[in-house]
Amino acid sequence: MPRYRGLTWDHPRGRDALVAASVDRGIDLTWDVHPLSGFESTPIEQLAERYDVIVLDHPHLGDAVRHLQPVDDLLYGEFVGPSVSSYRMNGHLWALPLDAATQVAATRVDLAGPPPRLWSDVIALSHHAPVTLSLAGPHALLTFMSICVALGEEPDSFVPTAAGRRALELMTDLTTRAPRHAVPLDPIELLDDMVSDDTVAHCPLVYGYVNYASVALDRRVTFTDAPSERQGSRPGSTIGGTGLAITARCTPGPDLVDHLRWLLSATAQESFIPVHSGQPALSSAWTSDQVNDPVSGFYRCTLPTITSSWVRPRRAGYIGFQTAASEVVREVVDGAVSTTAGLDQIAALWKGTDDE
Repeated sequence: MPRYRGLTWDHPRGRDALVAASVDRGIDLTWDVHPLSGFESTPIEQLAERYDVIVLDHPHLGDAVRHLQPVDDLLYGEFVGPSVSSYRMNGHLWALPLDAATQVAATRVDLAGPPPRLWSDVIALSHHAPVTLSLAGPHALLTFMSICVALGEEPDSFVPTAAGRRALELMTDLTTRAPRHAVPLDPIELLDDMVSDDTVAHCPLVYGYVNYASVALDRRVTFTDAPSERQGSRPGSTIGGTGLAITARCTPGPDLVDHLRWLLSATAQESFIPVHSGQPALSSAWTSDQVNDPVSGFYRCTLPTITSSWVRPRRAGYIGFQTAASEVVREVVDGAVSTTAGLDQIAALWKGTDDE
């Protein structure tokens, strides 16, 4: 029987279902883990030399695609939002949508009251309850881009615009009143904080993690759609989630093909994956009572946001740009760089990816 080695991210949501499925289904597929930042610290070509299957996020495709093989023939079923299209490039599908996530609003309703729906409501709430943005690592730029989307402008070219200026000004204003301990937290740390004490009442944009919505928690997070600019307008959000990619070094046998197809099946997505701490991508799972009831309707309550979510660029060099531009956004929000200078720096960083 062929032996395969896979790489996923080190969190129950990224690990538990994959490990359990390999054992339960009797396939010789061993899963290693690395942190969410693993692709930034280790070049994809090195990982592709060691692994047969890699769980990755779509913005990595620009650098990864030459080390992968198409998986067009393995896809079937309907998946939420742009979960499938985010992995299409150059006429092929390069990863299978295993896990679906996007930025949504997270609220402790016992502290904040009803979740705010508009950005103006978020600002109003921040004057009498602890509100924070998610600004750690790449999330500073991701938050900026999503606010631009809410303001009616997809930031594909990253040229300085009025929407970009408004987004940075809004972020700066909110951060002046945010609990200081919360500003440097990544999404997992932030959500951990929200369920462990009462120091953060609301985050308007954070990647949704379903386990924080469990009805079993004493302090539970209520997840709702990302804020819009006005009633009925598009919620601004940048899709995340992960896909299963097969590396160029792998010769997938029928056992691996069947296993990957099973992971995307209704049986896995509506039952096995949610039971094992996972977050499914299949549309029927997002609307299932069986999947929604234990987590306070997490999926149904955020379905409009993921349906209209924005897909990041996927060209080579994007990940380095995202890292550097996030640092610029933090400098603007902290007051170290002016809004005008920050927008110019982001535009210059994006232009620099053309030369890579």
